[in-house]
Amino acid sequence: VYPGAFVVERPVTEGGVQSDQRRVLAGESWSQGQVLLAWDEVRRGAATPGDGHNVVIHEFAHQLDQANGAANGAPALPTAEAYRRWSTVMQNEFDALRWRLARPDEFGPGLIDAYGATDPAEFFAVVSELFFERPIELAAGHPALYGELSGYYRLDPASWA
Repeated sequence: VYPGAFVVERPVTEGGVQSDQRRVLAGESWSQGQVLLAWDEVRRGAATPGDGHNVVIHEFAHQLDQANGAANGAPALPTAEAYRRWSTVMQNEFDALRWRLARPDEFGPGLIDAYGATDPAEFFAVVSELFFERPIELAAGHPALYGELSGYYRLDPASWA
């Protein structure tokens, strides 16, 4: 746990040229089971429940995703049928988010944060934040997505209100 945002440096290769990329982060999940968090962001997430942003939920969703290998947006599920349903719903929602973001003049900001369009792993982490922080809105606006998350987490936070 760091007091605030922290900087990570990673080698990046683009077009055959290797360079170091510096990124400022509030959290990071490693495949070896480690999680790095900025304490000020942890506190902000706890102080503002319901805003849809929580670095702890986000990074631990990545941990769940990485439990069966590389982060790919599909955590360990019990059956092949569960993977098929998960994949269909998540891909449809991911594609819909990217489609909406490509048309900012037609659609205002939606419930799902644009960062979720980065890749399927980030999508799972971002919608996990919403599942716990804004479950009623997620269930109303994205019922199939909410259903998959509810089945995975074995919880129904929309019913808690």
